[in-house]
Amino acid sequence: MFFGCKPGQILDAWQKKKIELVISTEILAEYVDVLHRIAAKYSKVDVSQIITLITSFGLIIEARDLEEQVCADPDDDKFIAAALESSSKVILTGDSHLLDVSGYSGIEMIQPAEFIEKYLSE
Repeated sequence: MFFGCKPGQILDAWQKKKIELVISTEILAEYVDVLHRIAAKYSKVDVSQIITLITSFGLIIEARDLEEQVCADPDDDKFIAAALESSSKVILTGDSHLLDVSGYSGIEMIQPAEFIEKYLSE
């Protein structure tokens, strides 16, 4: 598996339907861009398989733009917009701008290790 340890545990939980991946079309576009940059550095990464996995098993929604900027980096607001549109209560992230606004509209922004400890530990 390309992903190890913590990302692997999260992907395993997603595969077992313990968690749901919700993304907007804007988030998907960002993921595709990032995946292509990763693939340019690591030849063994098959971008098409990852994109197919996300689009086949993730919930893709159309999210409305937020009325006002929430994050210090306005590009991160699309993640909050998707959470609001889907009534999600958790955003799994390592992004400091999102972590800084944890609790906005009742949405918890949480890092992978803490997410695993809080939600996936048995």
